[in-house]
Amino acid sequence: MNNETGAQNLSLYSLIPPADFKAILGIDDREDALSRYCLITATYTIEQYCKRRLLRKKRFEFFPFYGGYTFPLRDYPVREILAVYQTQALKESIIVEPDFYHTIPECGEPENIPFCLSVSPALRLVRDLSGLKVHYRAGYVPGKAPADLASACLELAAWNMSRYRGRRIGMTGNVRGRGQDGEHLEASMPENVRQLLEPYRRRTI
Repeated sequence: MNNETGAQNLSLYSLIPPADFKAILGIDDREDALSRYCLITATYTIEQYCKRRLLRKKRFEFFPFYGGYTFPLRDYPVREILAVYQTQALKESIIVEPDFYHTIPECGEPENIPFCLSVSPALRLVRDLSGLKVHYRAGYVPGKAPADLASACLELAAWNMSRYRGRRIGMTGNVRGRGQDGEHLEASMPENVRQLLEPYRRRTI
């Protein structure tokens, strides 16, 4: 693999490397553009279905301060807290020293569970404290996603690719009988992919 190809693989927004996808499915370079498109589309579709970002990225979040000391972070697993700032009315934000906060569970743990930022009660002594700004990095490293998540991306991308090859995008095969002759709309995601993704869906109340 040359340096240019390696850089493209790293920059592609995909849960699995395009080289692995092409090797598993036996795709040659003539379909390189289509395979990359299918991988990117599959990754975004999976994130939308799971209601969370899954690939590693930097995030910014703001939490109003009402006297509590635990703040649920939107994306996980959390890889690193880059900075925490305390905000005060009509004043510039001030960085919080790392000794005054930690994550639950600890940063770097690959667990597929929500993370929280826990801050020291000493912050309550800050006058006019209005909130906290958190800058952190979360998600799975491209090419190193859990096996079931990578499999879901592989299967969904391959499913999309077969639709594009057959030029039957959005349609299933013919249906006959009961007055339903002709084509009909297909599901947006195969059921086996949904099952693989179930542990990664964000639970909402």
